[in-house]
Amino acid sequence: MTIGQQAQPRVTVAVLNYNGRALLEIVLPSLAAQEYRDFQAVVVDNCSTDDSLVYLQEYWPNVRVVRTGTENIGVAAALNVALRSADTELVALLNNDIELDPLWLAEIVGALDRHPDASSASCKLRNYWRRQELDGAGDIFQRDGTATRRGHGQLDEGQYDEEAFVFAPSAGAALYRASALADVGGFDESFWAYYEDVDWGLRAQLRGHRCRYVPSAIAYHMGSATTGGDRNEFYFLLHRRNLLGVLVKDTPLGFLVLNAPWIGNTHLQLLRASARDGLLRLHARAVLALLRQAPGWLRARRQIQRNRRIGGAELTRLVREWAR
Repeated sequence: MTIGQQAQPRVTVAVLNYNGRALLEIVLPSLAAQEYRDFQAVVVDNCSTDDSLVYLQEYWPNVRVVRTGTENIGVAAALNVALRSADTELVALLNNDIELDPLWLAEIVGALDRHPDASSASCKLRNYWRRQELDGAGDIFQRDGTATRRGHGQLDEGQYDEEAFVFAPSAGAALYRASALADVGGFDESFWAYYEDVDWGLRAQLRGHRCRYVPSAIAYHMGSATTGGDRNEFYFLLHRRNLLGVLVKDTPLGFLVLNAPWIGNTHLQLLRASARDGLLRLHARAVLALLRQAPGWLRARRQIQRNRRIGGAELTRLVREWAR
């Protein structure tokens, strides 16, 4: 099975990989089976120490492999390597723990063609292990300053089968216009992992870019197959730090004021959950990490707020619209 490399493709599909040899055996065949063929495939390998590179060379010699260097540089930086590897009109980003429906690329590209006012597109994600369960039907931003996946954990009964504008795509399976990436900028590497796509999505919204949810583009997500999620203390620390980082770096003051009760309550509940689970020390480390990063994020904030096209009131209106 091969993945065709077009001479002048319209789409670059970049798969991020870190020690995912077994996962590549799932995502790459599903990419090769796409009915839409006007794309080139790239695997961005984030310094894997397993036999991923040997597998790629032996079984997928026509897939371009881009190595990030000699050490794991984090998800956000690896995503930027993927973006730099692309010189096409559209860029699709995939985690390695994804399996694509054969129509995924055709449907998600078609949606951007039908909606020139959309700068990115989000697909319907289902649980890889429980195929009728939703993993997410597009990301939405909430009044408490957090982002969530619509329908996560729900049985897919068609409740999210209409196209709609949502907050942002999960970078685990998303399509972006290169023009929007040039305008918004790449992913913020100081986030390292977790919420780097939320940070990008919020910056995009503030610049007036919109994301289209495409329910006919279906992918199956294993979920934290590489990182281990909150079972990994390092990623728990990043998650708690970056939740606050989005508020510090991106969120307009008007939004913070209008939604202060919701923001305060959520972070109080997170603190209580950390105490209940014996993670209070790790939670405190996350706050200290935030304080160390805050000067850089505050410098970035000044530019983001100076260049934004919508304010806190308009963002609050959009949040209410996404929640319907």
